[in-house]
Amino acid sequence: MVERDEQDCQSGTVAESALDESGISADEGRGLFIDRCWKFGILGVLFVWLFYDEVYRLVDRWGTATESHGMLIPAFSLYFVYLNRKRLGRIKGSWSIVGMGVMIFGLWIYLFSFFKGFSYPRSIAMIIMLGGIVLFLGGWRIIRWVWLPIVFLLFSIPLPARLYYEISMPMREMASTVAAVILNFLPNIDCEAAGVVIHGTHLSEDFNLNVAEACSGMRLLRAFVALSVAMAYLEYRPILHRAVLLVSSVPIAIFCNMLRVLLTGLIYIYMGGEYATGTLHSGLGIAMLVVAFSLYGLITWVLNRIYVEEEPEDEGVLVVKKGE
Repeated sequence: MVERDEQDCQSGTVAESALDESGISADEGRGLFIDRCWKFGILGVLFVWLFYDEVYRLVDRWGTATESHGMLIPAFSLYFVYLNRKRLGRIKGSWSIVGMGVMIFGLWIYLFSFFKGFSYPRSIAMIIMLGGIVLFLGGWRIIRWVWLPIVFLLFSIPLPARLYYEISMPMREMASTVAAVILNFLPNIDCEAAGVVIHGTHLSEDFNLNVAEACSGMRLLRAFVALSVAMAYLEYRPILHRAVLLVSSVPIAIFCNMLRVLLTGLIYIYMGGEYATGTLHSGLGIAMLVVAFSLYGLITWVLNRIYVEEEPEDEGVLVVKKGE
């Protein structure tokens, strides 16, 4: 009797293993995959046709020094989807009429921005349309697992020039002020910050250091916030720890930029203005990335020490052996 129960149990286990968590067999899963491929393929072609000029403009902007991080964002989004490929393949989603509404809304924003000459809303509309397509074809069960990869694409869109200036100007002024305060502690240096320019003297020689827009730290800030979102998504952590990782990216990026401005000022004063530009200046930017990653790793290490994953307690399991 016990042996028969074990056989029934084993056969039930095999039957259950042929089905996934959604009750879909492997054959049904392949059918769903093929069905989704041609549906997404058709709308994907229409999507590329509609937003071809917009995609071309974004790729062209990614070729500039300040927006070069943008080309990595779509790769990260695809990787996020790839991580959930098995789960997505098992979900038997259904279309949602809300997705059609989202698509219409995104199309309206795109057409309105196109005729008004607004470039930034057109890029936003493209991402809204992408989310609407996924929601329309896959429904809420699919969008639940891919909404973050879609929203993550916002980091690839260059900010409007006016907004970029309004954010970067306070960062430039902060960097120049902090650098001037620290430089005053050094011997034979007397300086003060006026906006984004540091005026001072060193051994009776006057110098002026201008914190240029390229040194505002916006590139590092945007790239590092995007990286923090990716790390918080990829690592299994409590929500509070993920929030700490995300929020900490802002002060880390600002600190590294102030350190870069200070080091550039020291090179300008003690080595000469010709050394504060070019290769050495670019090398400082790379060095600040190393510092930023190190600080971020330190915070991660501290959080790992605070959060210790507990082993699940063994539940009582009755094991029946043959002959008993």
